Amino acid sequence: MSSTVGTAGESVTSQLTGPMTDSAATWDHDRTRLAAAGSLPPRIPQELRPPQGVGISRRLHAWHGRHLLRERRAQEFYAQSRNPVRGLPVAGWPAVADFIKTLLTRRRTLAALLLIMNGLAAIAGLVVPRILGQLVDIAAADDSVTATIDRLAVAVIGITVLQAIFTFGASVSAAIFGQDLLAAAREYIVRTVLRLPLSRVESASSGDLVTRVTRDVGTMSDSVRWGLPQAVVALITTVLTIVAMLLNSPLLALPILASVIPLWISVRRYFKRAPMGYITEGGSYSKINTSLTETVEGARTVEALGLQRRRIELTDDDVEEAAQAERYTMSLRNLLFGVIDTAYNTPLVWTILLGGLGYAHGWVTLGQITAATLYIQAVVGPLDQLISNVDRLQVGVASTTRLLGIAAVPQDREPGEDRPSNSHLLGEDLRFAYREGHDVLHGVELDLQPGERLAIVGPSGSGKSTLGRLLAGINGPRTGRVTVGGVDLVKLPLDQLRTEVSLVTQEHHVFVGSIRDNIVLAREDSFDEVVINALRTVDAWDWVSRLPSGLDTMIGSGNASLTPAQAQQIALARLVVADPHTLVLDEATSLIDPRTARHLEGSMAALLQDRTVVAIAHRLHTAHDADRIAVVIDGRIAELGSHHELIEADGEYASLWRAWTS
Repeated sequence: MSSTVGTAGESVTSQLTGPMTDSAATWDHDRTRLAAAGSLPPRIPQELRPPQGVGISRRLHAWHGRHLLRERRAQEFYAQSRNPVRGLPVAGWPAVADFIKTLLTRRRTLAALLLIMNGLAAIAGLVVPRILGQLVDIAAADDSVTATIDRLAVAVIGITVLQAIFTFGASVSAAIFGQDLLAAAREYIVRTVLRLPLSRVESASSGDLVTRVTRDVGTMSDSVRWGLPQAVVALITTVLTIVAMLLNSPLLALPILASVIPLWISVRRYFKRAPMGYITEGGSYSKINTSLTETVEGARTVEALGLQRRRIELTDDDVEEAAQAERYTMSLRNLLFGVIDTAYNTPLVWTILLGGLGYAHGWVTLGQITAATLYIQAVVGPLDQLISNVDRLQVGVASTTRLLGIAAVPQDREPGEDRPSNSHLLGEDLRFAYREGHDVLHGVELDLQPGERLAIVGPSGSGKSTLGRLLAGINGPRTGRVTVGGVDLVKLPLDQLRTEVSLVTQEHHVFVGSIRDNIVLAREDSFDEVVINALRTVDAWDWVSRLPSGLDTMIGSGNASLTPAQAQQIALARLVVADPHTLVLDEATSLIDPRTARHLEGSMAALLQDRTVVAIAHRLHTAHDADRIAVVIDGRIAELGSHHELIEADGEYASLWRAWTS
């Protein structure tokens, strides 16, 4: 018997200690088992790896297969990104077209000025080759051309000066146009991001959000500021140059017109495939950011469970997946530029050959051949710039679709017309699910009296924080409703909701701006007296008044730094100005060291005075003095009463209290 007990005890001990020491091996075993079962396909298929030790023909055939597979992966990613189960979507091309159309429509004058100045500059530049061609014809016909040369030289100088003036005006108008577009686009994106439903923001990965508001905004900015104006300039110059070639000689314009056909086919093919490739690139960068962020934030857990190798492998897979996405877009560019290089070089040769044939038959003059040759040389630069900026614009369009995808996120509430008649908060039949079919709250009923202090306690994962979010109006329940003064919380406009009920969490944020700006966010029309009173309420005016610029002191990234306690006091003063009658506290000081937390408790006490308070208590000592305590177990309120009542009942709360105090 003792032997059996000893063996069982060793087994239990092994079960308790094993996962900590062998968790990495267990993780690898699970992944190996899933991969063997076919339910965990490799991130990078073997078909995407180039063959070794084969001939040129096999290598080219394998490259073509890899290119088609990358194209299919890009198409699948784009299709999934349009309507993802979780995270933020990607907008469609019509949304991008409407966005650009709106930006341009509101700037008709600038757009017209840009077109006119560039058109005049291009026309001035095209006159010079025509004059030189005429000079060649005159020289061929008459030996005495001194007077003619003098007149043409003066004309060339005058045209060159005009071209310089027009080019300068075009550059200025392009810069103003681009910067104005950039400012409007950024303002639109910021407004769109700020309108995002908080519930949907939290469902997106941090890496996706970071990538969209950093890389994608930067790429879009580059396209709007430089790519679009330069593409317009290059397009105008190219079109006018081809028109000038036709006016000079339709016969000699045939080579450049013929080269437009393969260019058009190649560019159209590129347009069809490149956006999906660049969107896939952006998605792969989001994965890298997400993995790195999770690894850094969970570094202690990774180290404790011995998962360092797995996290490194995950990051390596993310990087290789991004490399495959970049190889696809690089292949598209190489195919495009290969056709472009051919289209650049071929017309010059054919123009000279055709010109020689035409001159021999008297169809064209030497001056026309000279002008056509100069025109072809002149069109190469603008055409090259046009194609290069087309590629830049495609990258920008892909980033814009990701940014506009934020605007495609539907709102999670529709404000109504009714307004609360009092501050009575009531929750009825509250059910909520983060995933369909998996409720974390089950029919919760809660009636809060004005001025009451309610503590919500329970084991981790029981649904405490979720209930707090519903009571604060952050999320709407799946069934039932939370009302204040008889009005559904999710039917209130957000600016009014935050003056009725506010959620205070462990996290606090200081925005870039002055201390005054940070505090009056909830009520921007607040006077300095209101701000100072709020700072006094949370015991912060003493240190703020000693700052060199007082309320005008700039804080946030790159400015004066605040201690965690000071930053929390600024956040609390912001709440004082908002003046909600109900506060939902999700352990607002739990991430601060004990000494600082004790100092902040005085600030919190002043903030909570004469308000209804719902305190989600992860530490039971904060629940002791509450008017009532709600014990949440498995998404249900198992017990409700005062501390002494629940201790005498000797139920779930009493067990939690004994475990806590012991």
